[in-house]
Amino acid sequence: MFKKILAVTAFLLFACASFAAVDANKGSPADLDALKGVGPAMSKRIVDARQQGAFKDWPDFMQRVKGVKEKTAAKLSAQGLTVNGEAFKEAAAAAPERVKGQPRAAKAPTGATPAK
Repeated sequence: MFKKILAVTAFLLFACASFAAVDANKGSPADLDALKGVGPAMSKRIVDARQQGAFKDWPDFMQRVKGVKEKTAAKLSAQGLTVNGEAFKEAAAAAPERVKGQPRAAKAPTGATPAK
């Protein structure tokens, strides 16, 4: 009896984990569309780009799927989209966190010419 309960529990955990992530190279249009942030138009663009060949990595995915840049890739990855089983990682390195109370980096004034 204990083995049956353990087997059912393991199966349910595996089933929940498998539904959480959708790989861009393997997911059906319905699987992709089920992710928050992916609608029918984007799922079609993903499937159409995938017909040219499997996505190698996230940069390849972002280059071939119109409308997906770093910010969108980070959001889609947070919703469970993977490329070759990998989550999007570049967003953390690309945008350094600002510490509360720390001043923002100064921007150069636009249109100003240096004094002579």
